[in-house]
Amino acid sequence: MAERIGISSVNEAPPHVNELRRFFRVFLGRGLVMFGLVVTLIFLVLAIFAPQIAPYDPLERNLSEALQQPNAKHLLGTDAIGRDTLSRLIHGARISMIVGVLVVSIAGGFGVILGAIAGYFGGIVGAVIMRLMDTLMTIPMMILALAISALLGGGLKNVVIALGFALIPGYARLMAAQVLVAKETDYVLAEHAIGASNARILIRHIVPNCFSPILVLITMMMGTTILAEAGLSFIGIGITPPTPAWGSMVTDGRNYLLSNPMLSIAPGVAIMLLVFSFNMVGDGLRDALDPRLRGVI
Repeated sequence: MAERIGISSVNEAPPHVNELRRFFRVFLGRGLVMFGLVVTLIFLVLAIFAPQIAPYDPLERNLSEALQQPNAKHLLGTDAIGRDTLSRLIHGARISMIVGVLVVSIAGGFGVILGAIAGYFGGIVGAVIMRLMDTLMTIPMMILALAISALLGGGLKNVVIALGFALIPGYARLMAAQVLVAKETDYVLAEHAIGASNARILIRHIVPNCFSPILVLITMMMGTTILAEAGLSFIGIGITPPTPAWGSMVTDGRNYLLSNPMLSIAPGVAIMLLVFSFNMVGDGLRDALDPRLRGVI
């Protein structure tokens, strides 16, 4: 009997290992999540190594090869001034990823801080923060981003500022709701009892334990941000030419939909695939981080 107990205790995996196994079993257990993860990683590699992967300079003009159909030299053809569509598509992935990462970093950073303060301290400060967030949320995100972009003008920096500001309320409200629950838990009350400071409790205990839903929202918002940036570029107040951006590529190609449809189809499909993939990864993370679906409770 003693030997069996000893063998069982040796073979039993530590709790954190079992948690990881449950997480990956749920996260990787859906085909669409795996598809989204693979596509996202492919676009990430394209974005990081765009100068090495792209066959041509995305800004190089060659009027003698303008509006070519897909061929062996230009796999996706060329645009109206002879620029290689595939090269612009690859470099456009870099722009989309940069915008997505910067926007969710800004919105998530400010949103988490404001939401944590509002949820933990409450009172007048919390009420003012949440009423401001509620007011901003009454304005559709795209309308707010359009207004800010129109005020600031186009360009990468201004697009990031506009979208980052427009997405802060969503993070703040989610974080505030999580903190309101977390601050009443036993471990937080115990920290209060031993005289821990509010900053220590927030940074070391509350925020880390509220981060799972924030991580899911970050993943979802990557897709939303990429779509919004493409929309701003499509109407001419996003990334300014000649910088390759998927939204402006769709705009440039719409005059040639019949003669050279690939000019608009290629960036349109890229936008659709990347947004869909981020949403699928977000769904997978949400399910994997839910204790009920992991079988923890």
